[in-house]
Order: sequence, then C-alpha cells, then structure tokens
Amino acid sequence: MARAADDPTPGLLLVDKPQGLTSHDVVARARRLLGTRKVGHAGTLDPMATGLLILGVGKATRLLTYVTGHDKSYDATIRLGQSTVTDDAEGEVTTTADASGVTDEALAAAIASLTGDIMQVPSAVSAIKVNGERAYARVRAGEDVTLAARPATVSRFEVHELRRTGAVVDIDATIDVSSGTYIRALARDLGAALGVGGHLTALRRTRIGAVSVAEAHTLDELGAMVDAGTPIALASLADASRALLPTLAVTDAEVASLSYGQALRERGAELGEPSDPDDFTHDAVAVSPEGVAVAILRRVKGAAKPVIVFEPAGQAS
Repeated sequence: MARAADDPTPGLLLVDKPQGLTSHDVVARARRLLGTRKVGHAGTLDPMATGLLILGVGKATRLLTYVTGHDKSYDATIRLGQSTVTDDAEGEVTTTADASGVTDEALAAAIASLTGDIMQVPSAVSAIKVNGERAYARVRAGEDVTLAARPATVSRFEVHELRRTGAVVDIDATIDVSSGTYIRALARDLGAALGVGGHLTALRRTRIGAVSVAEAHTLDELGAMVDAGTPIALASLADASRALLPTLAVTDAEVASLSYGQALRERGAELGEPSDPDDFTHDAVAVSPEGVAVAILRRVKGAAKPVIVFEPAGQAS
C-alpha cells in the first residue's frame, strides 16, 4: 500500500542535541530534514544541555512513552559556592558562599546522602504542572513555587574531577538516575547539604536505557546527509521496540488477530501483571515470524491486549 504524502517510514531518530536549542527546536529541524510533520520527542533536554534526544517519526511516535520511562546517564558539572534561581547556569545567582573549605570527605558524605533511593523536590522551573500551568511559567510570572517531593533513584554519582578556583569548587561527575530525576535539583541539594549552595553549569545526556549517544547524529551531520541525497536511517519499529521493551513472538494467526485489535487470551500469562490501567512497565512488543513489530501488548483481564497496533490489517509494514 502506498504511503500518503505525510505518512513517513516509521522509526526512531537519535539526535545529539547541541547547546542552545530547545527540544522542540530539534523536532522542528528534524521535520524539515525528513519532510514530515509527524515527528515528536521524548525526554526533554533544557537548552543548556546537550546529548541524546530520541525522536519518533510517523507511527513510532507511539513508542515515545516507553522511552521516557527508562533510566538515564548524564555527564554533569556542578558548581559549589553559588545558588541560582533556576538551579542551573541560566538563572540569576541568588546566594554566594565560600566553598574553598569543603573537604573531600565532606563532599563524599554529601554525595552518599544523595545516592540510592531518595525523595527529591524538583526544581521550581521544571515543566511539572501546578493547577494546569507549568511550574516554570509561574516562576517567570513572579510566583514563589514549591513542588512536592517525589521518589527518585540515583544509582551512580561518581566524581571524575574536582577543581578549586577561589571561593568556588567545580565538580565533573557521571550520574545515573531513574526517570523523572532532576540533575539540577541534585546540584542544588548537594550544595545545600554542604552549606554553600550549588547549581548545575553543564549537562550532557549520554544514555537512555540501552541507547547511547554514540549512536546519535548531530543536526549538522543529518543536514549534510540530506544535502548529499543520502537517506536518513531510522531505527525500524521492530528494532526500536526491541530496544525499549521485551518481545513476544507471535504466530501469523495471532498477527491477524492483533491487527484487528483483538486480545490474545492464551498469552496474557506471559506478561507481568500491571498495577493499574496506566502501568506500562510490563508491556511487550509482539513480533511476527518475519520480525515485524505488530503491536504493543499489555495484560488486561488476563489476556494480552494490543494497546498500540502499528499496522492495521491488510497494510504493509
């Protein structure tokens, strides 16, 4: 079946985001390069940050929900001795203190207190909604916003280099965190634990789940491909799904049932039991005998129900 003019080949595009662009800016650039508006992103990066941004193209935008739930790795630089209104270098400095007396032992103890399962208060300039409005919009309007603490997991907080320059201390670290953890807030809380204040001065995302920034292209590289007439390679639905979810091999007969939205009653036991209707942590991708991603399955009332069907019956992948 021929694709419509704006029905692009579905897949994931891995971009190494440059500093100074918003995630939406990257999406807009990708739309122009790919010639389609059907592009979305997962896991927003602030303009200051660089690194891995995963874009979904066409029907693969449906996979982006699964991208955001994965753990992530960052290379970060934290400055001790200064606090800012945004908890990063883009905000105005609000307090200063002499951090030159912070010892290696005190730093190690403070980092240990922020490692493992913690309760974290997100930065007030985050995109979290407060009464229907983004927290950062309320802060910019002059409101004093305090968000509720939420669970977070910091599985790695490893310092690689420490630089002492006058009253400030800059720390380069690799940090592995669960989805929804704010590195800006970690920088703020590290400074607070040491009594000198702190903020984030540089951030680069290097990994989302099993996907590494080493696999990504810069926007300049993608532009050069288009200029040279070289097709931009996307991770296929099958490959992208496998990178994000466990797989469940299905038969041709089951493919037909799934393509019509019918649940597989005999296969539900092979999926984990969700804790609520919105729990996608046990979802799996159904893969046909030909290796085509057919649908995302979730256990519902004991059956494996397709919650996303990639191709309706009778259409080619």
